[in-house]
Amino acid sequence: MSKNVKFIYLSIFYFISISLLLFLSNLNLHTFALQNVSNSTNQNDIFGIKKIYPTKQGGREWFMNMTDPKNDPNIDFTYDPHLIKQNDSSWKLDKNNKIRINVGTPSNLPPWKNVEITGYVKADSFINSTEINSTNKNDITDIDWVSRTSIHNENLPCAGLSLHGGIYPDGTVAWKKEIWFTGGYTKEKSIPKITEPILNKWIGWKVIVHNINNDSAVKMESFLDSSNSNYWIKVFDITDDGGWFANSSDKVFYSANCGRSKDYVVLNSGPIVTFRADNVVLNFKDFSIREIETPL
Repeated sequence: MSKNVKFIYLSIFYFISISLLLFLSNLNLHTFALQNVSNSTNQNDIFGIKKIYPTKQGGREWFMNMTDPKNDPNIDFTYDPHLIKQNDSSWKLDKNNKIRINVGTPSNLPPWKNVEITGYVKADSFINSTEINSTNKNDITDIDWVSRTSIHNENLPCAGLSLHGGIYPDGTVAWKKEIWFTGGYTKEKSIPKITEPILNKWIGWKVIVHNINNDSAVKMESFLDSSNSNYWIKVFDITDDGGWFANSSDKVFYSANCGRSKDYVVLNSGPIVTFRADNVVLNFKDFSIREIETPL
């Protein structure tokens, strides 16, 4: 074979090789771009609110019907509040001193367990503001997302097991545990005044509950969007692996006969998630619950 022919063959080979490499490179870049687009669209929920953790593959999601919140077979509004539609498409609750928006579980679905609970709220006023620091539990003034729970009824005290992630009017945030209703509450764990007082301003409040350490402990995380801009900051997190005891005396605590220790760790799922507030004239919008992929 002459040198000219070899040169021609080598030139063709290099041309084909370079073209193939360029094609594969463009294909990879295109694939990467598609992956970025896909990840980007999954970063927000259907209300456009940022997710902290991704939704579990095949997991449950619930989003409030913002056109008519009461028109939802999964919702129960305790105390039957009157809802008033606002010009910004949010809803306002009348002056009930107790608000309980309970999102249940249909019989064919698993109950809520590892979840991210989100909502935006604005407190117009406080019904019992002079009693904010009262030790009487009936005088608490807060906004509180409750997970891993069931019905709260004094005739069924053991069903009231739950975890409470709340924020107070002065900007303090807290977690407390309820081992039974009503004598099984723990002393709350809190961080004082992580934000300015929350009166007359929209805030986003997000709590996340998920098991860790091979289901031997539960982690509770609180996130705040203090500027109503979808910019979320973690403001508090705690882990319960035991040693967080109910406040009541042994006599009171064990009178419920729930078969639980005084530092019972709430590792189980629960059929109800509750959006609740006490002594608050509340505006709300864009409530949601999602089962999450738990971090390693």
